[in-house]
Amino acid sequence: MEFMAGFIAPRDAYDRREEVQLLDVREPYEWNAGRIEGAVHIPLQQVLDGITEGIEADRPVVIYCRTANRSEVAGLMLEARGFDVSVIEGGSEAWVAEGLPFTTPDGQPGRVA
Repeated sequence: MEFMAGFIAPRDAYDRREEVQLLDVREPYEWNAGRIEGAVHIPLQQVLDGITEGIEADRPVVIYCRTANRSEVAGLMLEARGFDVSVIEGGSEAWVAEGLPFTTPDGQPGRVA
């Protein structure tokens, strides 16, 4: 399935998590408070600086932050570099509101910071 730049609903991102790469562009304290399992963490400033270590150019990337504002910026940058990107609509707040898995580094229930 081909992804187009734009928004993807949290449930759709969850259902397609085996097909895509999840990218968290939040700050380290937010990442440590809770994350989507399997996501790669590259804070927005690092994405803006051109750091894309950990994500593959040939697989769709689904980006998230807390509310989707930072993800949109990261998405534009990655799209300009040739990545196939989508942004989770509503970010991690929407993800958690839908009851989707969100955990701490040690596997405990996470929270949106």
